[in-house]
Amino acid sequence: MKKLLTLAIFATILSCEKEKIAVDTLVINGNIYTVNGNFDKAEAFAIKDGKFLEIASSKILQEKYAADTIIDAQGKTIVPGLIDAHCHFYGLGMNLQEVDLTGTTSLDAVIKRVLDYQNERQMPFIIGRGWDQNDWDDKNFPNKKLLDALFPETPVALTRIDGHAMLCNQAALDLAKITKDTKIEGGEISVENGELTGILIDNPMLLVEAVFPKPTRTLQINGLLDAQKICADFGLTTVSDAGLDRGVIELIDSLQQTGDLQMRVYAMISNTKENLDYYLPNGKIKTDKLNVQSVKVYADGALGSRGAALKAPYSDKENHFGAMVIGLDDFKKLATRIEAANFQMNTHAIGDSANRYVLATYNKTLQGKTDKRWRVEHAQIITDNDFDYFKNENIIPSIQPTHATSDMYWAEDRLGAERIKGAYAYKTLLDISGKVALGTDFPVEQVSPFLTFYAAVSRKDVSGFPDNGFNMKDGLSREETLKGMTLWAAYSNFEETEKGSIEAGKLADFIILDRDIMSVDIHKVPETKVEQTYIGGKSL
Repeated sequence: MKKLLTLAIFATILSCEKEKIAVDTLVINGNIYTVNGNFDKAEAFAIKDGKFLEIASSKILQEKYAADTIIDAQGKTIVPGLIDAHCHFYGLGMNLQEVDLTGTTSLDAVIKRVLDYQNERQMPFIIGRGWDQNDWDDKNFPNKKLLDALFPETPVALTRIDGHAMLCNQAALDLAKITKDTKIEGGEISVENGELTGILIDNPMLLVEAVFPKPTRTLQINGLLDAQKICADFGLTTVSDAGLDRGVIELIDSLQQTGDLQMRVYAMISNTKENLDYYLPNGKIKTDKLNVQSVKVYADGALGSRGAALKAPYSDKENHFGAMVIGLDDFKKLATRIEAANFQMNTHAIGDSANRYVLATYNKTLQGKTDKRWRVEHAQIITDNDFDYFKNENIIPSIQPTHATSDMYWAEDRLGAERIKGAYAYKTLLDISGKVALGTDFPVEQVSPFLTFYAAVSRKDVSGFPDNGFNMKDGLSREETLKGMTLWAAYSNFEETEKGSIEAGKLADFIILDRDIMSVDIHKVPETKVEQTYIGGKSL
């Protein structure tokens, strides 16, 4: 009898083991911020077929599931995979193949990097990006004279960090057929004392970019894979690339299909005739890793290069208002066309004049419509009662917190003491709109989303300046910031039902951090390290 009882107990144990549900992965003993509707915390979750299956305690899940892999988080912080709502993923990758001018403190430093690059590579056309004259002792735009002397025959084109100004030598200007008499709307060709300075602002840059050597497919692939590694190391699992052409989108798709590119990409198509004529009639494209249903449009330039369109003149340049880079009638027609195709419109707007026009056009075009989620990219300077446009649920502010802390050293010089009050007003935008999508705009800013988090909450740069924070009334809470980098960013991409939080049925995109960014001293957040990034439950 005793022997039979023992056998029965053993059989029962075996039966219980067999009844466990097979899953791919169990993550246990975590400090998990789910970012669900209640912003609940959790301890463990199960993953099956690349999606979260259940979120519960470690004990419950270990009793219920048998997993191929068990990850013991040992109390470390886990958050949903981070989403950069506005960046230039492909641009980052291609910049890595060019001259990196970020962090240069003078024109001489720029020239040295160009010379070092050319001595190593011997390129037929030198292309670079990243200089910012606001970081130099001499804050005037540079002149091409030294480039002309050093590179009399080799074209050189060096784009400012914001992508809205370019320094070219004479060889590049000649190749683009730009003279002091060249006229092009939506920007400026700088001329001093009857001579070209080499500085182009906004639309004239397109003439030079049109004569750039076409990158090889190998170079493009290398760029995308290089960008993926950098982004994954910082915990990004989805990137919203603000402006891509069809060829690049198709390359991304092919690399995702082969498994070489795991990064999920929300691709905004660039506003060109070729792109619009192809994508708008053919409709949206949606896979697990690629989403194409939006158009990136530029309304004006950037504040740093005084190309942002303002209602009143710049405080530091008499009778200068900046400029729209698209015709007003053209913008209205484009908005109508995009809406008719059921695509999302995402418009770069920096100056208060540009924001007014974009918001008013959105509001009129979307009357009677629902769930359009048209985005104002940057929404940087807003004055008068224009904030009220964001009460329209069809309009979302897509903002980049590090712009405030990068620009604060000179932004008031451009805008004056009164207008600066309505600039970088992230909390005001959130209170009115109910959601903000947060990004970096890399490579204009650094890739790290932890700098985004820090800037949004502290309103300081990494040196701790200013002591009391920049316009702290517009700082975000940690919870608001994490939502803006996950669930709200997903919402801005029409993807909130599949990602942005750790909930059953959603894609198993998550990251493990070396510290709790929701409770650690805010000044230690920029030092955060990502211990592991998971996309679809698999380590990247």
